Amino acid sequence: MDFSKEENVYILDHPLIQHKITRLRDKSTGTAEFRKVAGEIAMLMGYEALRDLETEMIEVETPIEKTMAPVISGRKQAVVPILRAGLGMTEGILSLLPTAKVGHIGMYRDEETHKPHSYYCKLPDPINERIIIVTDPMLATGGSAVDAINFIKEKGGKIIKFMCIIAAPEGLERLHTTHPDVQIYVGHLDRELNKNAYICPGLGDAGDRIFGTK
Repeated sequence: MDFSKEENVYILDHPLIQHKITRLRDKSTGTAEFRKVAGEIAMLMGYEALRDLETEMIEVETPIEKTMAPVISGRKQAVVPILRAGLGMTEGILSLLPTAKVGHIGMYRDEETHKPHSYYCKLPDPINERIIIVTDPMLATGGSAVDAINFIKEKGGKIIKFMCIIAAPEGLERLHTTHPDVQIYVGHLDRELNKNAYICPGLGDAGDRIFGTK
């Protein structure tokens, strides 16, 4: 699939994002730096993902004169990380949208079947009135992302954006095919999944590297 021609799929090529993803790939990058850089990437990606936010004009008084200037309006926002690795991107988004509510969806992958299993879901209420940004650093098979968005839609969520730092073509195709209405933002599209369903060349286990666990 040629993702460059697909509606609602955005592969970001900004040099700063690519530079910082390289820092995440390096196995010598420690936990503190990995966590910091993941948040920075999320913030940079957020500029692109949120460029369609609605604005309205209000009157403000500058030190020189009164003028009309734009502010964010319309729907409120919610950030929903897929636990646990998605938490590493949350602060980056909140630095742009400090008033956004935060929900959580807990999922883990079966190491034998590679299928996701959910164990927790808590979303801001009412979720149907918000722009929802789902975060997960890695889109591998796409199973967790698809299931998480299924949960959100079942709860009434309508306007959904998904953000990941790296993705495998297999997972991106699965997510886009299942949820073509969801805007998908990818920091870098990697080569493939290996036989263990890990992204190649990848960056290891994002959750372990963000939180310093193995």
